[in-house]
Amino acid sequence: MERSSSGVAEKAQTGVAITLALAMLLAALGTSIANISLPTMAEAFSAPFAHVQMVVVAYLAALTVSGLIAGWLGDRRGLKPMLVVGLAVFAVASLLCAIAPSLLLLIGARALQGMGAAFLMTLAMALMRQSASEARVGRAMGLLGTVSALGTALGPSLGGVLIPLTGWRGIFWVQVPLAALALILAITMLPAEPIKERAPAISLRSVMDWNLAPNLLVNIFVAAVMMTTLVVGPFYLGLGRGLPATQVGFIMAIGPAISIGSGVPSGRLVDTWGSDRMLAIGLVLLATGAFLMAFLPNAIGIAGYVLSIIVLTPGYQLFQAANNTAALADVAKARRGTVSGLLGLSRNIGLITGASAMGAVFAFGVGTEDFVRATPLAIASGMRLTFLLAAAMMLAAITVTAGKSNSAKRARQLSQHAQRPSKPATSEPKSGRERPR
Repeated sequence: MERSSSGVAEKAQTGVAITLALAMLLAALGTSIANISLPTMAEAFSAPFAHVQMVVVAYLAALTVSGLIAGWLGDRRGLKPMLVVGLAVFAVASLLCAIAPSLLLLIGARALQGMGAAFLMTLAMALMRQSASEARVGRAMGLLGTVSALGTALGPSLGGVLIPLTGWRGIFWVQVPLAALALILAITMLPAEPIKERAPAISLRSVMDWNLAPNLLVNIFVAAVMMTTLVVGPFYLGLGRGLPATQVGFIMAIGPAISIGSGVPSGRLVDTWGSDRMLAIGLVLLATGAFLMAFLPNAIGIAGYVLSIIVLTPGYQLFQAANNTAALADVAKARRGTVSGLLGLSRNIGLITGASAMGAVFAFGVGTEDFVRATPLAIASGMRLTFLLAAAMMLAAITVTAGKSNSAKRARQLSQHAQRPSKPATSEPKSGRERPR
């Protein structure tokens, strides 16, 4: 009887994991699938690139702004109901994107899709933490990291297959049935939340404390460094090394492929060895990879670039699983949605920083913003400067994490000291008469 009940519980947990993984996959796919269609959209709408680029920017901006709101609503109205709302919004927005008659309406529909994606990304993380047992939290976070990497990697390749067959509209049509399937699974597979567990309104100040701030700050640093590899890498490989676009795409796919394979193992390591230890190891790998990226590609060419990516990427997955687990470890159920929203917000801020600020550092190192006319030596100089700064950011992240760990140890020591029973005071033996004062 016990075996049958445990089997049912395991199947239910598998259904929850599949549902949440599909929600995360949709959000990541929406982030990456539109990029490859921009030239086709520019031709279809007879619009300049700066206007068509808003199709991507609108999604990312809405995703960034709405993440915290999604978490707050999840805490107040229930995580499952708000995830269902997010999936419905995402499905409707995908349909509107597919039938949009003008570029302006397409941009508006993409912004709506980004809002829905914020609910998917934020609440999937909170629900995964809520449904996973304490011994498997790291594995659950690793699974979400794997699925996110899969969606990011799948977007350009899936778009490349669909656009010649269906035009740019096909990349949005394909998301409609996937979102509908995820919506059905969310309604049927996710357990209902008892009314008593739904929390009243929670202020941002009550969630933002000094224990969470280091996790958010380090999350910004790491996301900025990883976005830097995606921004600078194509210029180095294409212009600095003269590789054709197909080879550049193949080499750039190595990182996402490693992410897909290392996400779940990273989560298992977090469950086995603890989030603090794995967080430190992940940051050390990231710092090492950034230093290698500053020097190895210029020293030994493409092999140096690939070797640096092989060090960087597992460090990123290890960091993600450990940092998300640590940030959500001691958070009450009533606050998990908001904290997940803060993690998503900090990650998106880091991505934007990596694309803009670190891109500006690369241009400064190259000596010009006209990269096409820059010499391979100038591209190499910009690469070195950019990743030296990235390595310095990782050292700063290690310092912040070490400071938080030391503070936590001191707090535990003080707590243990305060809980120790004090020794009773020794009294002098009483004599027959009271000693005069």
